[in-house]
Amino acid sequence: MAARLTGQSELTAILIAPDRSVADQFLKSVSDSRAFQVLADLKNYPPQQTLDIRLRQLKPDVVLIDVSTNLDEACELIQFVGSFRPVAQVVGLHSENHSEAIVRALRAGASEFLHGPFDANSQQEAIARIRRLRQPENTTQPEIGRVLAFTNSKPGSGASTLAAQTAFAIRRHTGERVLLIDLDLTGGTLAFYLKLHHTASVTDAFERSGDLDPTTWASIIAHCDGVDVLPAPDVPDNNPPEPNRLHDVIEFSRMLYSWVILDVPAIPHRTSLLSVSECDEAYVVSTSELASLHLTRRAVNVLEQLGFTKDRFRVLINRTSKKDGIGGSDMEKIFNCPVHRTFPNDYFSLHRVISLGQSLTSECDLGRTIDKHAAELVDTLREGIVTGSSVLQAQTA
Repeated sequence: MAARLTGQSELTAILIAPDRSVADQFLKSVSDSRAFQVLADLKNYPPQQTLDIRLRQLKPDVVLIDVSTNLDEACELIQFVGSFRPVAQVVGLHSENHSEAIVRALRAGASEFLHGPFDANSQQEAIARIRRLRQPENTTQPEIGRVLAFTNSKPGSGASTLAAQTAFAIRRHTGERVLLIDLDLTGGTLAFYLKLHHTASVTDAFERSGDLDPTTWASIIAHCDGVDVLPAPDVPDNNPPEPNRLHDVIEFSRMLYSWVILDVPAIPHRTSLLSVSECDEAYVVSTSELASLHLTRRAVNVLEQLGFTKDRFRVLINRTSKKDGIGGSDMEKIFNCPVHRTFPNDYFSLHRVISLGQSLTSECDLGRTIDKHAAELVDTLREGIVTGSSVLQAQTA
C-alpha cells in the first residue's frame, strides 16, 4: 500500500468537481485551511468502474463530490462510495448553502457538506467529525503483509511461472509465510503446474469473504513446497470477482501472511486492474516477440490512463535469448517505460520442475535470476521503499 504524505491535520482526498468554479474556490481555500490533501482532481463525474480503480489505487480518507452540477449523478456516486471497502467518507460540495442538495446528499450517504466560500473553520470542524467516525477502525494497526501482482501483457508470456517461482524464492529467502493466489478464473494453470490435490478454490474464498476466519481458511487452501496456494477453480468461471469480495480476501490474506503473490489475468482484464490497485508491487510480464511487445506498450498506456504512474508497476521481460535481436534499450523505447529485469529462456529446467510439480533452484540460470529478483524485492519492500510511495499526486482526469 502506498504511504501517505499528509500533515498532521490533513485528510487525503479525491476531488470530483465538474463545476470548475466550485473546484477552484475550494482548492484555493484548502491551501489556507490545510484540511485536505487532494490526491486527484477529477473534472467530470467518472464511471463507477473508473472511480472504483482510483479509490483502490489512492486509498483516500474522503471523497469530495460537487453536488451542484448534477445532483442526481452526484448522489449516485455518493451511494457508490458509501458501499466501497475500505471505507472512504464522502463530503458534498456546493457553491452555496442549498437546502435540497444538503438533504439529498446526506440521505445518499454523505458524512459532511461544505459550501462556498469554504471557510477554514467549517473545514476543520468537518474533518474533526470525520476523524471521530474513523476512530474505531484506526484504534489498532496490526502489521500486514505485502502484496505482489504478476500479470501478462499477452496470455502465455509466463506471468504464472514467475509468480509461482517468486513465491517459492521468497519463502526460501525469508522463511516467512507466503500465499500464492491464482486469480485467472477462466484459465488458471497454477494447480496443474504445481500438481495440487485440492477440493476448494479461490472462488470459495470469495463466497465466504464476509466471514473468513483461520479455520475456514485452512479448509480452502492447498500447499506446495512450504507455500500456501489458493488455486483457480477447476471449472472455468466467467464471472469476475466482485471488487469488495476481492478486497476482503486480499486484506484477510495480508493479516495471515507476510507475502501474498497474485497471479492475475492479462491487462486490461478488470480483475488485473483491481489487483494492481490493491498491491504494493505490480509486474507486467512480456516476452521479446513482436505481438507481446505491442501489447505491453498498450498495457503501459492503459495503466497510465487510469492514473498509475510508471513507478507503480514494473515491466519484466521473460524468455530472453541472445538470438532475440532486440535489446533492453530498444524495448524501453517501444514501451516508453523502463525494463526492470530480464529472465533467461531456460526451457529444459522449467519443463523438469513443472513435470515434477517442484520449485526451481539456483542450480539453473532461471532459478538464479528469480532468486536474485526475490531477494532484491524483499529488501526493497522491507526498507519501506514501496512502489508508488514517492509519487502520490495522481494525474488529473
